[in-house]
Amino acid sequence: MKYNTFTLSNGLRIIHRPLSSQVVYCGYGINAGTRNEEPGEEGLAHFCEHATFKGTSRRRAFHIINSLESVGGELNAFTNKADTVYYAAILKDHLDRAVDLLTDIVFHSVYPEAELEKEKEVVCDEIESYNDSPAELIYDDFENIIFEGHPLGHNILGTSDKVRGYGHDDAMRFTSRFYLPPNAIFFAYGDVDFNRLVRLLEKGTSDFPDATPWTESLKSPVSSVGEAMSGYDYHPQKKVVDRNTHQAHVMIGNRAYSVHDNKRMALYLINNILGGPGMNARLNLALREHNGLVYTVESSMANYSDTGVWAAYFGCDAHDIDKCLRLTRRELDKFISAPLSEYQLRAAKKQLKGQIAIACDNNEGFAIDFAKSFLHYGWERDITHLMGNIDAITSEQIQEVAREIFAEDKMTTLIFK
Repeated sequence: MKYNTFTLSNGLRIIHRPLSSQVVYCGYGINAGTRNEEPGEEGLAHFCEHATFKGTSRRRAFHIINSLESVGGELNAFTNKADTVYYAAILKDHLDRAVDLLTDIVFHSVYPEAELEKEKEVVCDEIESYNDSPAELIYDDFENIIFEGHPLGHNILGTSDKVRGYGHDDAMRFTSRFYLPPNAIFFAYGDVDFNRLVRLLEKGTSDFPDATPWTESLKSPVSSVGEAMSGYDYHPQKKVVDRNTHQAHVMIGNRAYSVHDNKRMALYLINNILGGPGMNARLNLALREHNGLVYTVESSMANYSDTGVWAAYFGCDAHDIDKCLRLTRRELDKFISAPLSEYQLRAAKKQLKGQIAIACDNNEGFAIDFAKSFLHYGWERDITHLMGNIDAITSEQIQEVAREIFAEDKMTTLIFK
């Protein structure tokens, strides 16, 4: 099905994809995450996400919580390094209610100090819970090394000390910079009358002046691994952190490609072969199935507008770290030393395409996925086009990418033990 899109005079972009369902998935994507924080504002984007639920000029915190839940709906939000998303799942008969609530909290929150004082402790508990989960914490700490000195190189939650120092004025300062219609999109996935949706959003945001959409993120910046992040040199290193954990946690990886670099597609396929969700992923076979050294092993990649990161993670007994690293290195070297056979390449593409098709059946996840593509790049996510890009990947491209990303002298290693 085709997307419906429209831009309001105040700059808010709207995207809708029809879905034959009683449920509508909708929300706002804000083009602001932790990479938009100024020095000294670490954790503020995530704090604002929590604070946005604490009251508007029309609603108190309880009314916000109860508005959709009282009719069986769900309201949620998350913050990452590039964006903040507020979203709802609601029966289509209650779409008006969801649009009104989401618009009110995103653009008209008042951040009452008394409510924020209570919410600070909730956020601090989240931070401490995260710090108690080394398997999660290591991902942020690893990117802190990969993007050292850059806003991408600090974690999303911030520290408890920082959070306890934030208040009404800080939330207003950050949101007044970024929570604006030209810097946002509204997305909907469901059985929706699009013209009616546009009218609802026009009414809800009528207090904003005419503007043009925020276009900074729609440009295509330098995208190669060598040139991206100009002014922020990457220095591969090995770092061991004593966290007194029962199990050792290990990550290895390298800077990778931006979302604008076509090489990212070959790395996308390699990543799935190595450490994707399939039990036949090569790292899972080498470390877990064949040797019984780990419970969890996976690889991941992230593409930002100007750079990217690829990494592999595993948890193991401390005395098995070196063996696991050797086995991981062996799997990486296989991509460097020889191209995939025609059979291997065909099988890998078939598996990845099947996984994508199944993932698209998760309607909420798919809605957020196409929303973020439209928010940052103006792209209307086309699964058929994506499948075609996967089909076009060659063994030679895979080997070229492996030589660039998996070069041993470019790899960073972080170990918690």
